[in-house]
Amino acid sequence: MTPVTSQVRSLTVYLTAWWLAGVVMAAFLVSTHRATWVSALAFAIPVCVVYGFVAASAYYVCRSLPLSDRDHTRTVAMFGAASLCSGVLWTLLCHVWNRFGDAAATVVGVDSGGDGQLLEISREMTVMLVLLGSTIYLISLLLHNGLLAADRLYRAQTREAESRVQARDAELQVLRTQISPHFLFNSLNSISALTSIDAAAARSMTLELAAFFRETLALSEREKIPLAEEMALCGHFLEIEKIRFGARLVTEIQVSTAANEVMIPPMLLQPCVENAVKHGIRNLSGGGSIGLRAWVRDHWLYVVIENPVDKDSGPSDGTGTGLNNIRRRLATLYGDQARVSWSRGTDKFTVEIVIPSGAST
Repeated sequence: MTPVTSQVRSLTVYLTAWWLAGVVMAAFLVSTHRATWVSALAFAIPVCVVYGFVAASAYYVCRSLPLSDRDHTRTVAMFGAASLCSGVLWTLLCHVWNRFGDAAATVVGVDSGGDGQLLEISREMTVMLVLLGSTIYLISLLLHNGLLAADRLYRAQTREAESRVQARDAELQVLRTQISPHFLFNSLNSISALTSIDAAAARSMTLELAAFFRETLALSEREKIPLAEEMALCGHFLEIEKIRFGARLVTEIQVSTAANEVMIPPMLLQPCVENAVKHGIRNLSGGGSIGLRAWVRDHWLYVVIENPVDKDSGPSDGTGTGLNNIRRRLATLYGDQARVSWSRGTDKFTVEIVIPSGAST
């Protein structure tokens, strides 16, 4: 079945168009005094409707010549031959149907004149029928060819879009698998260090770590979570680190109600907080305060994370994996609508994240 004849609605419209074409042809026959209205309609409408199915076969001719493998000369030759053959076929159909004039006239109640034909088909009219049928079929070929080209373009765009989505999902999955072991290994190292110093603290940290990962696994399948849930994850992490650093680790968290409702990728802020502890608090004998502020302004979510650094030390020896992963994840999800920047002052390291706040719970 062709796209036109495969559905009842489209087939009905298609046959109606050919029925109207038959009426137009009958009007031409009447205007040129070749037949009466009833004889012209009895002749023209059936042959036009039947030829409509012949013209629909142009779909298969176009399908037989894949767009990607077409040769110009071969295509022109095939289209021309198919059009000419269809024009000859329609002319023969007209002659055969006209020969049944007596039977057709009896059905419609018309006197055919006793010659067994609805109208007289001259040699001139025969040539005209061949040319008309060939032209109509050629138009059908060009239309079907255009539809196939448009369908191929649509399918290609669909496949490209699906490929981009799959590539994005694969990249996000890779980045997530890079982040989770990063935190896990650091936590296990901390527990190992505490085991010989404070067994009770090591046990407490282990329980906090288990709670953290249970919550993380529950959120890992979601593309985005409310900032409030991300803050809860950060809270688990900070509780783990407070066991290790005690009074040396202080936190100052200020998150607005609107910011808590903004949807963000999971495990977005935890690497920043982890870096603040690892490259900030850990290197200061007196510890310090980690600040985390989040607010919404003009449909944008702003998050700022600050931690103290040793002003006498050189640049951090970190590889920047966490921050670079954040930048790549946000670029994948938001394109150029997201921004991640960080800077180091004399005694402070600051990370700023800006993303659209349009999606909320």
